[in-house]
Amino acid sequence: MILIDYSDRRPIYEQVTGRIAELIIQGALAADSQLPSVRSLAMELSINPNTIQRAYQELERRGYIYSIKGKGSFISPRSSYAGEQEQEILAELRRLLERAAHLGMDLSLFKNMILQYEGGNSQ
Repeated sequence: MILIDYSDRRPIYEQVTGRIAELIIQGALAADSQLPSVRSLAMELSINPNTIQRAYQELERRGYIYSIKGKGSFISPRSSYAGEQEQEILAELRRLLERAAHLGMDLSLFKNMILQYEGGNSQ
């Protein structure tokens, strides 16, 4: 499920946050399913429970999970975090378009790619 890369420059809590978010986005963790407890996941990964707690707090702040006091943490429905993902994608696309325009690229190439993708031809 989650592998910690100690050679990665990112803090461990960010690695955990990122991997859980990926699993949620990919649908490997279904909406309203319960995450492992902080303590059990910390033991499984052999890391400090505070690290898992921080990752869970970040996931909750970003809308990926929700907590029920005394019961644990659960996966949020897609609508809770989809907006943030869309904003990140749009910001990334904006940066790419600005970079392409700066290089003098024909921006109609982007439009054509989008139209091809919509048509089911992602080549």
